[in-house]
Amino acid sequence: MKKKYIVMMVLGLMAATSCKKDFINLVPEDSLSPETFFQTDDQLEQAVAAAYVPLRDLLINDYHTSEMRSDNTHYIPNPNNRGTATVYRENVSDWNNDANNDYVNAVYYHCYTGISRSNIVIGRIPQAAKATVAGKARADGQAKFLRAWNYFKLVRLFGGVPLYLTEVTKAEEAFKNRATADEVYAQIISDAKDAIKELLPPAKFPQSGEATKGSATMLLADVYVTQKKYAEAEELLNTLPAMGYGLNANYADAFLPANKNGRESLFEVQYLEGTAVGTQPNTVIFQFLPKTTTTVLITGTAFPTNTTGSGWNIPSFDLLNTYEANDKRLDASIGIAEGTNDASFVMKITAVKSAAGYIPKAGQAYTPFIKKYVHGPYLATSNSNDDWPMYRYSEALLLLAEAQNEQGKSPLIALNAVRTRAGLPATNESGQSALRDIILHERRVELAFENKRFHDLQRVPNGLSIMQTYADKAKTTYTNLEPSAFNIRAFKFLFPVPLPERNLNPGMEQNPGYSF
Repeated sequence: MKKKYIVMMVLGLMAATSCKKDFINLVPEDSLSPETFFQTDDQLEQAVAAAYVPLRDLLINDYHTSEMRSDNTHYIPNPNNRGTATVYRENVSDWNNDANNDYVNAVYYHCYTGISRSNIVIGRIPQAAKATVAGKARADGQAKFLRAWNYFKLVRLFGGVPLYLTEVTKAEEAFKNRATADEVYAQIISDAKDAIKELLPPAKFPQSGEATKGSATMLLADVYVTQKKYAEAEELLNTLPAMGYGLNANYADAFLPANKNGRESLFEVQYLEGTAVGTQPNTVIFQFLPKTTTTVLITGTAFPTNTTGSGWNIPSFDLLNTYEANDKRLDASIGIAEGTNDASFVMKITAVKSAAGYIPKAGQAYTPFIKKYVHGPYLATSNSNDDWPMYRYSEALLLLAEAQNEQGKSPLIALNAVRTRAGLPATNESGQSALRDIILHERRVELAFENKRFHDLQRVPNGLSIMQTYADKAKTTYTNLEPSAFNIRAFKFLFPVPLPERNLNPGMEQNPGYSF
């Protein structure tokens, strides 16, 4: 051992004395590294693509916090499986908040993954010696849009959060105290403005799936409406028609894979069905189907194992009852599975019916399910080509209607464009309060299952009373609820900061109302 050590020392001295360069070259010249990457337009584009990826991870969890948290959806009970994964998911829907809840905490961490990757791109752009001015601007604009979108999700769910704006390269940089919600919003607005004015190009149809000037315009308008800056939101939203955006003729067409990234799309998360390397199929939508021994009557493809990973995000009785007569969106959005249930609420489906005009039969088990993302048959189990809509032009119209109404202006042109497409008569209502309720209702049914409803309830003055009224009904309707379920309190409209985050960073204060 001693002889070997001496030999290694000699070899080391020889290398040191015979080479003019450093003894150890930490940057291999024949491979990419952080020091040699981020140099060309193509490399910046690849880096930005990596910043989009966490959106897919986020969507696997976000429907729990942004749709099931509302009066729109619930879940099928699972009395024979009381594992942590089941209980945590039920707890989000039932308003039993826990700082250890993996599904809530996953949203927090996936947002920060997207922010971290965006920060890396933004920080490396100035050193991209071989990139063009246009390439740098394109990368910077997309990264700032993504950073803004992720912070907008975080601030609504958790309140003020740590504000990271640069790449973390040292351990001491990884622990920041919470910024105020106002500080987070100020950064969101700054990033979105940069993307709109200087960085992102306008859309070309069909779009590539990258964020565009229209995407950033919509995001900033959404932020402004949330902050009740209605005049600023109206000004932005009125610029979208000139960019080429518009409604599809039929509501259901907006969700067809054949219409991906079309004129109604302002931003959507991209998926590509298939089993080959490089494909990115959408798997989350299969979690919204009934627990069943076979899905073939719904999907056209039988998924015999769809008994444990599904049964989530099931349309609520309250939502089914809120659609107006002849609203085409009901049939396009919701289907009804009929059959027989076993003791675990696993259904043997015998028929699939339209939700429009559906009347339950005595003694017949039935389960509503989300239909708007079902476009089978599929190539393989849980393998869909459906993109996920993050922003659609119909939402822009409804935001415009809201912004105009809150300023005392008439919102009828924008509002009725959405209603008449759905097969409903145009409204002539002129009262501001009544129109406020109509617009909120239109958002509920137009954007059902697009992860919008809980955020709407957070920002409207009567959101708490709406959820408390729903909770009273839910307690008498749903079975297998915990005694603490649906104890709706104002402070619960913000989730607790994840306990693992607080354990790592003692400077992180918990949200008011929580003791953990």
